[in-house]
Amino acid sequence: MLAGLQNVTFEFGARAIIEDATWHIHPNERIGLIGYNGTGKSTILKLLVGEYSPSKGEVIRSRNMSIGYLHQDLLSFDTNDSILQVALGAFEKVLQLEKEVEELGKQLEQNHEDENLLHLYSDKLHEIETLGGYNMHHRTEEILQGLGFNNSDLQRPYKEFSGGWRMRVLLAKMILQQPDLLLLDEPTNHLDLPSIEWLEKYLLHYQGSVVIVSHDRWFLDRMVTKIVEVFQQDLHIYGGHYSFYEKEKELRMEMQQKAYENQQDFIRQQERFIERFRAKASKAAAAQSAVKRLEKLDVIEAPAADRPGIRINFSIDKTPGKILCELKHISKKFSAVEIVNNTDAEIERGDKIALIGANGKGKSTLLRIIAGTETFEGERRRGHNVDESFYAQHQLESLNLNHTLIDELKTCGSQKTDQELRTLLGCFLFSGDDADKKIRVLSGGEKARIALAKTIISKANFLLLDEPTNHLDMHSVGLLIEALNKYEGSIILVSHDRYFVSKTANKIWEIIDGQIKEFKGTYTEYLEWKERMAKKQADTAEPVVISKQPVVDSKKQQEQKTVTPAAPESKQIINKEVKKELSRQQKQLQLLEEKINSATQEKDKTEQLLSDPSTYGDKSKFQQTETTYQALSKQLIQLNAEYEKVFEKVMELEQKVLE
Repeated sequence: MLAGLQNVTFEFGARAIIEDATWHIHPNERIGLIGYNGTGKSTILKLLVGEYSPSKGEVIRSRNMSIGYLHQDLLSFDTNDSILQVALGAFEKVLQLEKEVEELGKQLEQNHEDENLLHLYSDKLHEIETLGGYNMHHRTEEILQGLGFNNSDLQRPYKEFSGGWRMRVLLAKMILQQPDLLLLDEPTNHLDLPSIEWLEKYLLHYQGSVVIVSHDRWFLDRMVTKIVEVFQQDLHIYGGHYSFYEKEKELRMEMQQKAYENQQDFIRQQERFIERFRAKASKAAAAQSAVKRLEKLDVIEAPAADRPGIRINFSIDKTPGKILCELKHISKKFSAVEIVNNTDAEIERGDKIALIGANGKGKSTLLRIIAGTETFEGERRRGHNVDESFYAQHQLESLNLNHTLIDELKTCGSQKTDQELRTLLGCFLFSGDDADKKIRVLSGGEKARIALAKTIISKANFLLLDEPTNHLDMHSVGLLIEALNKYEGSIILVSHDRYFVSKTANKIWEIIDGQIKEFKGTYTEYLEWKERMAKKQADTAEPVVISKQPVVDSKKQQEQKTVTPAAPESKQIINKEVKKELSRQQKQLQLLEEKINSATQEKDKTEQLLSDPSTYGDKSKFQQTETTYQALSKQLIQLNAEYEKVFEKVMELEQKVLE
């Protein structure tokens, strides 16, 4: 076991975050830590790293174990160093060794016959090599580029970047440090889709344990093999990804409900018995025994949800024409950066469009062009009866700071009652007296949620939404998805939440080479189409051998020879052998993946047995379970090591095929 909590209780004042909670983190685990906003997920991470101490119980950390902790508070860090230098700080030991080697080199220039100095110099160089010092610049640049930085950014000062980009630099540094346990608090909040996909691929092969707090369920489904939920002041463990957790939790809640109802029936029966026979001398002893049974009873709680299943309801005032917005020959650029160039697009009634792509491609700019708040070249035609509502971060400036939350929602003219508005606020994570708070005392995230709530109840028939899920938890995102699916109007949205996009959009827009490219279908269908296109392109990228043509023009024949020479026969044979070997290694990789998945499932089952107190009551059963767990852990380490070797071999062979 790397780390964990053993019978831990932690309170903030009179409020308990967890009570008598136990959770063990084992090597090579990928865990999703989930729960509604305010249940204490970030607090639990701080307990694990030692920033907080428990009221009761013990926080366990293995000796010499290293922990990397990525959290929003890190944004207070500032420096004039370049982002490359900041990320290279992960190699603190190597950088120190380099200074020592430089100093030893100077001493050797003065006294080159000193054998002790020569040995020390050699030892330091060997230590640098062992710590990966000779490829640290390459690895650092590779990871920064994977997280969305260009080569030209690497020497720019860290302080020039916004909070989101700073967080990426600190994430890169943490990844390079390769701690035994990586704690990531909302790592995808500041990443675009390509960077999230890169992070997924990297973490899937990370040689350490990872705990992730995230509201991105698509990310959790792909990343984790275990879910730990903070619920009713306890930690509930599920052996699977997020979708498995949802189904399993529903079953557990049903079972708990039945157990609760059965126990309540038993309690009522016993209470009736006590009430009836307490005064009778012949039954007094039996009645007293019943009292003692009730006192010793381990009471089962009713499985009430922490958050009610409130629904968000849209309504629209008028039906627009068939075409809501038409863009003709639109061009837009900032200095030398071109966003779109002479492109056309059309939004029809009923369209629910997701605008996707990497940061910096102009998604938000295009939304502003459609909304009419951004200058551009070309023509934007607005359709008949279109009533639009635009949600974006800059909309926060339009909030009246002196209004209460309720007063601000009333400005939308929705004609909803106070109770209906308070119910709506509950969907956006405001409860009870929050409704009477002034806008001025809210945080940035809270203001964003109020601005989104205003957009939702505006009765508009065309919504433009720029990252609407940024400050919502999974429960609220689910409510918003349900509402948007019932919404009879049209939508165009920008979001990096792939689950949200996959459940709401019926068209995908992507800006490619200055043009708006449209795909008619869901995000899942779009991904499948891209995969088919990539496969088709790979299949057709074979070496082309031009057959001999009759000699018509010697000059033309010479040009043909220069452009498309026939592949030598020996090269074709070699290429065929390489492909054969590649196919064999790919099959081996697939087989290893299946073995790893099978072993992981067995390990999860064994862990559940180890977390069951009854296992410890039977010594032989405990020893057998512990032995099985150790064997499975060892097997997984070996399988992962073998998987890495085969994976590298596949990469090498694929490169040879492309050459």
